[in-house]
Amino acid sequence: MASSGSDEDKRQKGESSDDKDNDTSSKARRRRNSEDEGTVDMIRRYLAEKLGFFDDDKKEVPEEKTKVLTEASVDGVIKYIEEHNCRNVITMAGAGISTSAGIPDFRSPGSGLYHNLEKYKLPDPQAIFEIGFFRHNPQPFFTLAKELYPGSFKPTTCHYFIRLLNEKGLLRRHYSQNIDTLERVAGLPAEKIVEAHGTFHTSHCLECRQEYALDWMKERIFSDSVPSCEKCNGVVKPDIVFFGENLPSRFFSCVEKDFPKCDLLIILGSSLAVQPFASLIDRVTKECPRLLINREKAGQRDRLMTLLRIGSGMDFDSDNNFRDVAWLGDCDEGCQMLADKLGWGDELRKLVTEEHARISKEQKEEASKRQAKHPSGQKKSEVSNPMKVLNM
Repeated sequence: MASSGSDEDKRQKGESSDDKDNDTSSKARRRRNSEDEGTVDMIRRYLAEKLGFFDDDKKEVPEEKTKVLTEASVDGVIKYIEEHNCRNVITMAGAGISTSAGIPDFRSPGSGLYHNLEKYKLPDPQAIFEIGFFRHNPQPFFTLAKELYPGSFKPTTCHYFIRLLNEKGLLRRHYSQNIDTLERVAGLPAEKIVEAHGTFHTSHCLECRQEYALDWMKERIFSDSVPSCEKCNGVVKPDIVFFGENLPSRFFSCVEKDFPKCDLLIILGSSLAVQPFASLIDRVTKECPRLLINREKAGQRDRLMTLLRIGSGMDFDSDNNFRDVAWLGDCDEGCQMLADKLGWGDELRKLVTEEHARISKEQKEEASKRQAKHPSGQKKSEVSNPMKVLNM
């Protein structure tokens, strides 16, 4: 009995010791977790303060998310448009809205611009659009421009959907990464367009800044000469933004005015990989819905930033998503789908058909004039697409 009692005492003491060890271990884990959370919170607050994600007066207030859409889906966006009488829609577009017009982007394997520049014997493919290289040797750029400039191209269904947004009184502004001028061809007013990466529509002398029109530049390109200024004999460059140049001042001034008033942001055919254009998605208010129409998800919030509860980007997949919607597929199909759901489907189809017929007629007339003026270059012109690969 004594032995049994002794064993029982030992067992109880052992259990007591285990309990104490477990308590100690639990307390240690809680302390470590608390320390980890404190460290993460300290890093979060430090980065937030340094990067300006919140003001000192607001840093203790947790972010309250308003459920802007009844559901995070295209139908939720359509209902939002119909119920909120949107009048300040902003569209952001990348190369994906022009690919169906036959205009490849820069980086697509096999078909992108950089893949097809070997014949120009450049130090690297990007050099043809670098301002330093252009100043030193502008001829390769203008040789490429002549090869790609003539021919026929038409705006896509996506371009005409943006025009319809404007005609319905919904569009505040259209921001484009493209330099193909297809928005202008589609009939969107110049004041509604912000060409973030510039345009072929105008040109300027690099020395005295004398401005030249599109027809003037066309004439020089087809004469096989580097366009020179009539005022100072400097090189005249189309107003596209080369690597090493600043974005147009209009881009920055319009961003400041437009995005705080935006009531719906639609991103079309952009990978949202090029700054500062990509950061525009975070210039709208936290109550503004954002719809992405693209072949793949883009602009998503970085996982580290999500952990730190700071940062920016689209939030498609989390349980806390309250305003971001991604529709994956072809941009033209996505825009036609939106038009159908808004009751504009037939109107959009008719607009595309009529406008393409008009443009085809004008292109035939222009081709006839060009044949008379440049007979040796006509055959080559017919198989080229104007500014075919000049979208960033």
